[in-house]
Amino acid sequence: MTRAPLIRAATPADAPGIAAVHVQSWRDTYADLMPADFLARMTSPEMQARREAFWTGNIAAGQDAVFVAEDAGQIVAFASAGTARDHPGFDAELFTLYSLKAAQGAGTGRDLLRQAAQAMQARGAASLALWVLDANPTRHWYARQGAHECGEKQDGALRELRMGWSDLMPLVGAPT
Repeated sequence: MTRAPLIRAATPADAPGIAAVHVQSWRDTYADLMPADFLARMTSPEMQARREAFWTGNIAAGQDAVFVAEDAGQIVAFASAGTARDHPGFDAELFTLYSLKAAQGAGTGRDLLRQAAQAMQARGAASLALWVLDANPTRHWYARQGAHECGEKQDGALRELRMGWSDLMPLVGAPT
């Protein structure tokens, strides 16, 4: 990548690219963090097709805010956010933020996070939370973006941490 990717709202036509990034980023990120058989199931061609169908419907429904980062016509990262599901005390939830390795380190994730936070603020949210695997080094990235650890849950052998921003202002920046 030679320039910053274009960050824009996703359309249903983006679903194949989002699903491809979703699956590839799982392979890259979780290879040593999840059981191999589970990861193989979650990144299989069948799962990619299911993810594509999910994203097509999700984006078409317009309930969640979904954004993509596009470079030279290819989706290289995406994020989605909406009403908090299981984060007491938080208004909104960052459901996904995934990026291809080639797009990492250039501020793309930060830009997508900001865009998602701005969309949630526009919907009336003042706070944001997400779940991240405790062994995932990305949790430290979220901490550098101002999130704090504020809960945990166990899902079988996997332990997840809640990371949250009790105030969206540092993420969205000052009003313009």
